[in-house]
Amino acid sequence: MARKISFIVDGYYHIYNRGTDKRVTFQDEQDYQRFIALLYLCNSTFAVDLRGYFSEGSTFGEIFTLNRGERIVDFGAYCLMPNHIHLILHELIEGGISLFMQKLSTGYTQYFNKRNKRTGALFQGRFQSKHADTDEYLKYLFAYVHLNPIKLIDPGWKEKGITDLQKSKEFLIEHPYSSYQDFIGKIRPERVILNAEAFPEYFKTERDFEEFIHDWIAYNKEFMDEKIKKESSIKVRGSVQE
Repeated sequence: MARKISFIVDGYYHIYNRGTDKRVTFQDEQDYQRFIALLYLCNSTFAVDLRGYFSEGSTFGEIFTLNRGERIVDFGAYCLMPNHIHLILHELIEGGISLFMQKLSTGYTQYFNKRNKRTGALFQGRFQSKHADTDEYLKYLFAYVHLNPIKLIDPGWKEKGITDLQKSKEFLIEHPYSSYQDFIGKIRPERVILNAEAFPEYFKTERDFEEFIHDWIAYNKEFMDEKIKKESSIKVRGSVQE
């Protein structure tokens, strides 16, 4: 099946996928850390020999000090949920996003299948994508992607609103499987996955980002939907109408 959109160099995209039959794809910390390490290692023009990188005795933090070669995509943000993923990517070279996602999916599926003594596809077919061709939509995605973990403690928050604002804020701060902690200034090895310079400077300080997120979680679904309907007519760099 042909993809509905074509990736263009210098374009921005929301990439997402879920486990086949909505199955859990991340069962524990080891799974999450393996996938996050692959976000870094697979973003390379080099062929990646994953067996060497994950040899016995290597630590999670050491992975992000390895020379992986030239990047093929730029990362704006990411979030891993138990059965799905969200990425904000910038097409750095022609075919970069497709190549990166192929390497990522293959590498993680091989690991997961070997660990769980299973065979076959892990993810639900071809990954999905949306072109972020306006500034307002691209900026909104930084909220949408980073707010996903709230579903784990408040499943109906998008429809009914946040039941405990402080608890939700604290949960996001402590949740380690997204780039949220990087945006609020926490120093950690996986921060090198991101390349903020390739994206518009929406958040000049950590405080700007925190206030932006607070504004979104403080309002209900109707507010969020209405805001997105008013997408700016100003196109972000490198974007075209699909």
